[in-house]
Amino acid sequence: MKVLAINPGSTSTKVAAYESEICLWKQVIDHPSKDINAFPRVVDQCDYRILTILSLLKENGTPLNSFDGIVGRGGMLKPLVGGTYVVDQHLVNVLQNAPGGEHASNLGGIMAYSLGQRINVPVYIVDPVSVDEFEPVARLSGLSEIPRRSQSHALNMKAVARKVASQMGKAYHEVNLIIAHLGGGISVAPHRKGKMIDVNNANNEGPYSVERCGTLPVSELVKLCYSGKYTEQEMRTKILREGGMYGYLGTKDAREAEKRMNEGDLYAGLILEGLCYQVAKEIGAMATVLAGEIDHIILTGGLAYSEFITSEIVRRVSFISPVIVVPGEEEMEALALGALRVLHGEEKAKTY
Repeated sequence: MKVLAINPGSTSTKVAAYESEICLWKQVIDHPSKDINAFPRVVDQCDYRILTILSLLKENGTPLNSFDGIVGRGGMLKPLVGGTYVVDQHLVNVLQNAPGGEHASNLGGIMAYSLGQRINVPVYIVDPVSVDEFEPVARLSGLSEIPRRSQSHALNMKAVARKVASQMGKAYHEVNLIIAHLGGGISVAPHRKGKMIDVNNANNEGPYSVERCGTLPVSELVKLCYSGKYTEQEMRTKILREGGMYGYLGTKDAREAEKRMNEGDLYAGLILEGLCYQVAKEIGAMATVLAGEIDHIILTGGLAYSEFITSEIVRRVSFISPVIVVPGEEEMEALALGALRVLHGEEKAKTY
């Protein structure tokens, strides 16, 4: 079985061809800002991006009709359980209306469906960011008007969970794991017997990351919001794009921050240590969710390539459970394998 995987980002589209579990090729299409900014809405970029994908397939000598299925990144949908979902016209309509907000990931299912219709093959999305497997107690925030929401790097975390479980000789639904995805945003989630039963919302909770503030002192935040210094949009930008390591050091590149630290910049070292410290605290908190019954702690995502960051976290949490480091993101493989599990009859596709 041959699968085409599509993962759109804000200024790029990742495309990969898989035959069974083997990646035949994987490439990133970069979209110039002037092209992307010409479209009023994200969804308006669909036809433009599809043409770039078709051009890439031609360059690689891979005809569109050679695929048995197409899979796209899931978008900002309503809360749903994890798994592989069939993309039909109803789901396309939902993604086009962007119920969870404008986001490049919404294009994944739309583009995949358009291409799938051309060759009459099944189309899927896998583990979108809105995967929600919370237990009722996890939704309580302390303020009745604001329930906690599940929003995370579910695609990569669940892919890594399956891989580590397999290495243990077990299935995902047979293990308990705490997984920390360390990237532009940071998600830390306890996975109990195949379900992600809690997670810090990477946009507004948990550890600070390279650009996001994470959890903030609430009273001081309220004062800042009403100080008259910032508009609502400016505050959102400050929290989501100008906070964390960037707010302290003026860089979103952890490698640069680490280089500064190694060259004697004590402040850079403190900020990096703070990121690790907060991740470790969040892992410790999630250990209580699983009542200490944990097979492994897993560190994944782009920041997990840093030996300093992973070693600092491991130093603080290894007493809880053995730690496994799986650096990088396996999103393309996760998309392909999610579709292949359905095509091979190992899993039944869900309907949105």
